[in-house]
Amino acid sequence: MRRIISLILLQFCNPLLFGQLGFCSGSKGNPIFFENFGSGTNFGPPLPIGTTSYAYVAGPPNDGQYTLHYNNGFNATWHNATDHTFDDSIDGFNGKALLVNASFNSGEFYKRAVTNLCVNTTFEFSAWVMNVYNAGSSACSGTGIPIDVTFEIWDASETTLLKTGSTGPIIGTNAPIWKEFGLVFTTGIGQTAVVLKMKNNGAGGCGNDLAIDDIAFRSCGDFTTIASPAVAGNTYSVCENQLPISLPLTVVISNLTPHVFQWQESADNITWTNLLGENAMNYNVSNLNLSKFFRVKVAQDAANLANPFCVIISEPFIILVLPQPAPPFSSNDKTICSNDAVPALTVAVPTGISVDWYDAATGGNIIQASSISFTPNTAGIFYAEAVISNKNCKSASRTAVQLTIHAQPVVTDQDITICENQSTVLDADLLNVGYEWSTGETTKTIIVQDAGIYTVKVTSPENCSNTKTIVVTVNTIPEITEVASNNGTVTIFTSVLGNYEYSLDNIIFQDSNIFTNVSGGVKTGYVRDKFSCGSDSQEFLLIVFPKYFTPNGDGYQDRFEIVGLDTLHNATLSIFDRFGKLLKLISSAEPYWNGTLNGFALPASDYWYRLTIDDKKEFEGHFTLKR
Repeated sequence: MRRIISLILLQFCNPLLFGQLGFCSGSKGNPIFFENFGSGTNFGPPLPIGTTSYAYVAGPPNDGQYTLHYNNGFNATWHNATDHTFDDSIDGFNGKALLVNASFNSGEFYKRAVTNLCVNTTFEFSAWVMNVYNAGSSACSGTGIPIDVTFEIWDASETTLLKTGSTGPIIGTNAPIWKEFGLVFTTGIGQTAVVLKMKNNGAGGCGNDLAIDDIAFRSCGDFTTIASPAVAGNTYSVCENQLPISLPLTVVISNLTPHVFQWQESADNITWTNLLGENAMNYNVSNLNLSKFFRVKVAQDAANLANPFCVIISEPFIILVLPQPAPPFSSNDKTICSNDAVPALTVAVPTGISVDWYDAATGGNIIQASSISFTPNTAGIFYAEAVISNKNCKSASRTAVQLTIHAQPVVTDQDITICENQSTVLDADLLNVGYEWSTGETTKTIIVQDAGIYTVKVTSPENCSNTKTIVVTVNTIPEITEVASNNGTVTIFTSVLGNYEYSLDNIIFQDSNIFTNVSGGVKTGYVRDKFSCGSDSQEFLLIVFPKYFTPNGDGYQDRFEIVGLDTLHNATLSIFDRFGKLLKLISSAEPYWNGTLNGFALPASDYWYRLTIDDKKEFEGHFTLKR
């Protein structure tokens, strides 16, 4: 109970003692020290005496023990993870970390004294921490007992706690997670040395095991950058053909409190040299012919500029001299035919260099930016320019790349009709081209007499091709096979179907082979080819039976008469009443009936007829006698 009261009184008496963990929000100096625990595949070595209250073991640590190792997967319930240091050049390959199996009792993971500090100066103490318990192993209940690390800064005698902060509980996870924590404090009057400590603030038990790496201690000051009106950002790129250059630089600092400065330059961003006498906020770079880095050391007073523990350093400002790129290398001009797809024109440049396309060898208009290829809409010459660093550095000349488009031969398809047993000439209709007929011939014209589809591929001297199609139709000479008649309807049949037209008078022709309402008698049917490929004719008898007659002596349809019957030498026509009584037998000698029987006029009524030709072909029907 007495211990708790003492802690409460200590907090009340020094309200600045406890604080949140956090990081320097301004610019930082070079690390006063940086502990990455070395590298190698073996355990250890042990830390110097007094660095930790835990016992060293050259193998997997138990409660209250620690070791150094490049991987913490030797414990089946810990993550199989490497150290934190991201750069192998800092701690070598197989970098190590401090691995601690936390004790049930609070102890110091790490302690280090820092001396030769400047008074009234802000510093940052930081480290990377990981809970090494693998919650996926289910070795502990839930996510295990969380780790909780306290950062402490003591005076040199370790009797006064100057600043402290805690990470808070960090639970076990299924995957390894490194996390950085920091503590910022300011030295007081006469305070030139401190002791840094990291302590266990968590309960003992299953879990609560951790890894620590990359412990750093450095000065912290106002946020400081270097700017130039010539560029936005901290890098100015210049092409080698624009050298030498001069450039004004100025310090930009977040706090206008008076500071002192020391400008520095470097060729490699590693080794830095003071620029003698350059202590103002401004510095003019003049007649520079090579790449350089510039930065500024900042302190509260001139005496502190020489002490690396008491200064902060701005981010470097880079003047980058770029080699002028060579013109792009052409991947060859393109030649196509007008019916081909337009290809992309391409050039090649080294990695890191882009290409802009123009419509002129110099000046002109940009037509495609940042692409090694360009697909034009028309034929022409186009110019590729190599560019680096936001177009500040361009090739001395542009590379011309040409697209040539040759016209495709123009052809017109044809339909040709010829007569049976005739031939015709097929013509490609183009000169000074190559010919490739579907028949295998290679001349401008060919002679054919068969119907079919013929093609000729014509190819220009520029190797552009097109294909002409000619459809040849052969018309057959017409031949009448039959002229069929049915009362007043006549149909002319031919041996084959063709492009024919038909007539019954050899004057007026029609496309249909059927004629209606034709008067009876001896007729002639005609057929001819529309393309003058021949004709044929055939005489026929059209027998038309009247539907009625009126024997009233008016001279119009006074007799029942079959026109053309007189031309038939072996035909008889019998007329019956409705009871089947034979009334009249008409022959070719007297091919009509006047409506009487034995000299007496028969009454108006329907009568029937039967026409027999050659004793076998019969036509039957009826007609009306009107009075």
